[in-house]
Amino acid sequence: MADKRSGRWRLARLGVFASGDFAFNLYWQSIMLYLLFYYTEVLHLPIEVAAATYLVASVWDGLISFAVGFIADQRYAARYFRRALIFGAAPLGLSFILAYWPPPGSGMLRLALILTGHLFLRTAYAWVNIPYLTMSARISTLSHERALVAGMRMLAGAAAGVVVATGTRHIGFWLTGDYDARSYSVSASLFALCATLLLIVVGLSYRDDALPPEHQAHTMPALLHAAFRNRAFTTLCGAMMAMTIAVTVLNKSVLYFFKYSVGDQNIGQLTLGSMMTMSAVAVPFWTFCARQIGVRALWLLTTVLCVCALMALLLLQPKGATSVALFLILIQGIIAGLNLAVWAMMPDTVEFGQAISGVRAEATLYGLLALFQRVAIGLGTGLLGFSLGSAGFVSGTHPTSATLTALRMAMILIPCVFFCLAGVIIFYNPLRRDTHDALVLR
Repeated sequence: MADKRSGRWRLARLGVFASGDFAFNLYWQSIMLYLLFYYTEVLHLPIEVAAATYLVASVWDGLISFAVGFIADQRYAARYFRRALIFGAAPLGLSFILAYWPPPGSGMLRLALILTGHLFLRTAYAWVNIPYLTMSARISTLSHERALVAGMRMLAGAAAGVVVATGTRHIGFWLTGDYDARSYSVSASLFALCATLLLIVVGLSYRDDALPPEHQAHTMPALLHAAFRNRAFTTLCGAMMAMTIAVTVLNKSVLYFFKYSVGDQNIGQLTLGSMMTMSAVAVPFWTFCARQIGVRALWLLTTVLCVCALMALLLLQPKGATSVALFLILIQGIIAGLNLAVWAMMPDTVEFGQAISGVRAEATLYGLLALFQRVAIGLGTGLLGFSLGSAGFVSGTHPTSATLTALRMAMILIPCVFFCLAGVIIFYNPLRRDTHDALVLR
């Protein structure tokens, strides 16, 4: 009976920790799905300028994430990680509200204020999120529990994605009576309040699992050397970057496609919400598959499925909005498996690298992963902005046939190429099934 209670308590502890991803994804999904669209369609920035602003902020985010990871590796105690969540939650919420606050002025002053707000948001997000990601390698030392936590985190993140995709415009409209910039600010304020409270709860409840008895602080060159000797980590980063570019281009195309190609922005928002719902529905299935065939094999399987679905969308060329939406929802369900694979494999790269170099660089590894992810997001956004801008896209105007063709090709072909690249890279990842458990037990 005591063992059952202990098991239920442990599962509950893992679940509370995983719920932190709901809070982070209220911010992250908004950044990914709406912020570029907000810049072009509400603040009326040219798409090339908006994409460039997004790229600069993403690279900055990556650099800050790496710096935070290095600092966290010097402060190994669990209380540092808890305090990062507890005391960083409120500044993060404030920065999110400011990012959606219409800036005063015009011209370069206005653009500078937009960029400053975005940089503030990315800095605050990295300061809180990197410690949280590092905690996922410390809350359990068992690979199967880490996969379970990754699945629960994915489920929480997908639920937040549904809230953001379907609620951003509607919540603001209900409270303000319009779909203007003020409605985005109101929605951002509500999301920030919920996320702040949840992150404080996660920080207060977090406890480390078994850890190595001693920790030695290392210099940055030593940590970087250990990281780049870690083939499990480097191949994961390469594959993650390629996959992130593909997903960024695909997801950011949705609202533009339905507004300008279909002519109904509400259907685009409904499609985004349905895509996020599919992510949530698919996570338990992909978690089960990961436990049966291994995470690396899951990545390869979902890569093949993504490419096949995109090629079918290209060759069949469905005309109706419903048909395109169904394809996008299906593809998003497959992408959920790829996202699960990233976060299920990442904690295992920590022990893999430690076995090779003797250096446990968990926070630095998460900081580097965030750096590469943010750069990939910026590159994906830049690719989309360049593709549409070169085809003559102008916000709020009737698109030409060339612009619509460029939008469709960007939405399909660019993701297809980068999904293939991700699959090739992950093929060379050394983390086969049971590799991690063998390292831990050795």
